[in-house]
Amino acid sequence: MANAIFSSLPTTIFEEMSGLARSLGAINLGQGFPDDPGPEPLRARAADLVLNGYNQYPPMTGLPELRQAVAAHYARTQGLDFDWASEITVTSGATEALAVSFLGLLGEGDEVIVFQPYYDSYLPVIRRAGGVPKLVSLQPPHWRFTREMLEAAFTDRTRLVVLNNPINPSGVVLPDEDLALLAEFCVKHDVIAVCDEVWEQVVFGAARHRPLIAWPGMRERTVKIGSAGKMFGLTGWKVGFLCAAPALTHSLTRAHQFMTFTTAPNLQAAVAWGLENPGDWFETMPRQLQASRDRLTEGLRREGFSVLTSQGTYFLNVDLAGSGVTVGDREFCLAAVKAAGVAAIPVSAFYERDPVTSIVRLCFSKGDATLDEGVKRLAKARDLTLRA
Repeated sequence: MANAIFSSLPTTIFEEMSGLARSLGAINLGQGFPDDPGPEPLRARAADLVLNGYNQYPPMTGLPELRQAVAAHYARTQGLDFDWASEITVTSGATEALAVSFLGLLGEGDEVIVFQPYYDSYLPVIRRAGGVPKLVSLQPPHWRFTREMLEAAFTDRTRLVVLNNPINPSGVVLPDEDLALLAEFCVKHDVIAVCDEVWEQVVFGAARHRPLIAWPGMRERTVKIGSAGKMFGLTGWKVGFLCAAPALTHSLTRAHQFMTFTTAPNLQAAVAWGLENPGDWFETMPRQLQASRDRLTEGLRREGFSVLTSQGTYFLNVDLAGSGVTVGDREFCLAAVKAAGVAAIPVSAFYERDPVTSIVRLCFSKGDATLDEGVKRLAKARDLTLRA
């Protein structure tokens, strides 16, 4: 009697590896959450609002002060001009925003272009909404698409393309030429882009995040999704943003009203305050994460691992084959957590077909001692697999 799409799904790789880490007492470099508790003023604001603020139903589309703050934030940081009243909707996290986009915009048989590796919620919800995923496989070490790949994927039946940028799990921030190419195809084929941009504030060095909605022809055909949880390192808060032109927003809010309907008002108000009073958070947070990325990278390279470049997100990737490891990524990750006490994520889990099986994703948003011990345990895992 169960729905076949969801009942056939396995436990997610994140829950599997985190569960093993908990039960075995392993270091968890798998699931993407920081050790740091997040900015104290923002947490204090939320706590005060629970006791002294409004705790009943907020407006379905979100508190006006948060929608205004989101519009002002994107105007300051990305030069975007959103009307808060007609173009911004607050959701219970970016995953709900994605589900709303698929359920609100897809009809039966509509094709949806999805780039592999992908966030694991995409495909089941696309299929439940009646969509047909068309997979485009990106390959290490650069994880970029080409004109030929897009020409093979786009058809007259294409309704949506889903773009994650910066990309989880690869840590790539797409360059302007890739975004311009995708915008060209969206305009030519009259396709809506659903842009999962939750990592937009977590970008390092010379890399710069550019939203696809800013490209010519994309303003009216893009759904931009953001996440306060990723912006402020508070992944459990589940406060997301849907930003789109009024015609798209109408369909999105019709779906949202029958899903979560609203999001905790104290968290909404606290996020609004945080966006209006960020201090130097959006400068210091990426610098601190970049230092953690560099620490983990340097430690791994000293142990002989081949580490791919990470321009953003909480993640970097290890090339097992380039590191002398001959087993596949899932086998290595199971050995690492069970025998060496460190959890990682096999990147093959982010593919549905023809997976890349030689790359392992690690989360570096951890304390120095955790990263250093993780390096030692990963080296032990490699040695164990080589002796097996």
